[in-house]
Amino acid sequence: MVQRFQKKDVIAFEMLYDMYSENIRGVIHTIVRDGELAEELAQDVFVKVWNNSESYDPRKGRFFTWILNIARNTAIDKVRSKSYKNRKKNLPVHYFVDILEQADYKSETVDTAGLKKMLMTLKSKCIQLIELLYFKGYTQREASETLDIPLGTVKTRNRNCISQLRENITLEWT
Repeated sequence: MVQRFQKKDVIAFEMLYDMYSENIRGVIHTIVRDGELAEELAQDVFVKVWNNSESYDPRKGRFFTWILNIARNTAIDKVRSKSYKNRKKNLPVHYFVDILEQADYKSETVDTAGLKKMLMTLKSKCIQLIELLYFKGYTQREASETLDIPLGTVKTRNRNCISQLRENITLEWT
């Protein structure tokens, strides 16, 4: 089927799309956390896959892995884009933590109330930095510019905040 797809067989494409589209959309959604955007990016991924079908080499890995990497890279590129970041700038950390609570599945290993509680025990400077770096996908340099503090301060504060968060988690589990 993959060989037929590489020869631009539309039926093979439709079959592969039916097989993989839901998984690809799910992977993208995990990264972008927006259903409509995930659907749009999944469509883009399949257009890329179709247009670049000849670049798939079965000796380098499975076909699904190839598509998955394209999807992951597409989603990461979107999250790193300026338009995506601007859209997320005004959302508080609660929005991102609440995503875990709103998920269709409930993992018994994730205590979202505990996570929110632990985040809220940090200093506001830490919450703000963690929000930018880990929930909104900013680079350390972008966080430095946004917060108007030196890059070295961002790096040190990030390390200290994560250490404090780890310590809080350790105390909570003991």
